[in-house]
Amino acid sequence: MSYTLTGKHLIAGEWVAGETTFQSEPAHGPVNTFPVGTPALVDQAAKAAEEAFWTYGYSTREERAKFLNTIADEIDARGDEITEIGTQETGLPEARLQGERGRTVGQLRLFASHILDGAYLDRRYDEALPDRAPLPRPDLRLMQRPIGPVAVFGASNFPLAFSVAGGDTASALAAGCPVVVKGHSAHPGTGEIVAQAIDAAIKKCGVHPGVFSLIQGGKRDVGQSLVQHPMIKAVGFTGSLGGGRALYDLCAARPEPIPFFGELGSVNPMFLLPKAVKARGADLGKGWAGSLTMGAGQFCTNPGIAVVIDGPDADAFVDAAKAALSEVSAQTMLTDGMAETYRSGAKRVAATAGVKEVLTTSCDLRNATPYLFETTGENWLSNHELGEEVFGPLGLVVRVKDVAEMRTIAKSLEGQLTCTLHLDADDAANARSLLPILEHKAGRVLANGFPTGVEVSDTMVHGGPYPASTNFGATSVGTMAIRRFLRPVCYQNIPTDVLPADIAS
Repeated sequence: MSYTLTGKHLIAGEWVAGETTFQSEPAHGPVNTFPVGTPALVDQAAKAAEEAFWTYGYSTREERAKFLNTIADEIDARGDEITEIGTQETGLPEARLQGERGRTVGQLRLFASHILDGAYLDRRYDEALPDRAPLPRPDLRLMQRPIGPVAVFGASNFPLAFSVAGGDTASALAAGCPVVVKGHSAHPGTGEIVAQAIDAAIKKCGVHPGVFSLIQGGKRDVGQSLVQHPMIKAVGFTGSLGGGRALYDLCAARPEPIPFFGELGSVNPMFLLPKAVKARGADLGKGWAGSLTMGAGQFCTNPGIAVVIDGPDADAFVDAAKAALSEVSAQTMLTDGMAETYRSGAKRVAATAGVKEVLTTSCDLRNATPYLFETTGENWLSNHELGEEVFGPLGLVVRVKDVAEMRTIAKSLEGQLTCTLHLDADDAANARSLLPILEHKAGRVLANGFPTGVEVSDTMVHGGPYPASTNFGATSVGTMAIRRFLRPVCYQNIPTDVLPADIAS
């Protein structure tokens, strides 16, 4: 074992033990002991974050960029440790953990570069017009400013990219907001190694230690106290619809309501247009199977629904998907609980009236194997539960009569992270008729691809109308994610030698 754990929380630069502990439940390797978070620790971390805000929130963009890059350096320096404990805790293969680490440090470096550019500040200036009639205009300047301490909830399915130093933490720190992270109990050791990297970066850069805290474990009271703490000004969350909605409601019910940026999942439907299916239905079926089973289907953009016009071409698509899925062996899921929830979801779909089993498998313990079902468009429209996410490698084919029914299916959708069109050149007219519906339903619409895999870039949107996310005007991936933790401030007639440097000139 090459990694070294303290088995403690990190609260404002101090490694703090707890009165009670819990043990990790790794897929393989040693079991480790960690402290259980408490509301008292939340209070300590949130107050330290507020104290840190008065320096960190008003630091220069150059100082924050250096801090982000140093965090990335420190994570890379612990790459072997992270891969070792990450594979043990999650069961994910080494290549996946290495790739996710690259994504995590890549977005930290991208955000550092982005804030140095300064365009994200959206600076605006209306020059004073003292002689304007009938009333003069004052000197007006606008700029985006950090909102204050942010709470982040680590995700179960991405132990790096959406957890301790993931997108929510990186974007909040880039904006100038201190962060309090509630680590996920599925990978507490991985979370601690990353927290060690952030702690080292804080010390190297001379940043106020309250800028970051990690609280391990803890029951519902810890999450509740975190989102309700008066010093916390926003929340970033990736997880289940039920858990996210409960926290969202708590944020809205506070004496001072705060924004809750929750990414809650999606079925990510694909719409296969007739010419494309005729030309390459078998290839589409095989490609869908690969996307559906990637990472045991534990991606929030997993394309669980395929809508296709009934007929021989649809048969070829389904047959190819079934054949490819039949060759997929059991995969280890992230936790025992997620594996059980997946099996329960498969049973729920199989028991729904009008659903036909195409491929059924048997899995137990922490394993997942693929399932494939099909139904009619009419039955889909009459059974709302078929549109509920099953987190894992389960696919449902919806056979429709024609493109008109396909549009009806699209209009019936709840909010999605992604919607996909598979089309050939002769499908363009039908695609144009669907696109306005799909862009109304999803944050990202793609053609002739599969949505698993989210590029971290200036143009990415990872979010969508509820229940895909709780704030469809935002994204949790890409540089625009920084804007979630900023608010516009107008400065009227403030002397330039008093103004913040970023807006003074």
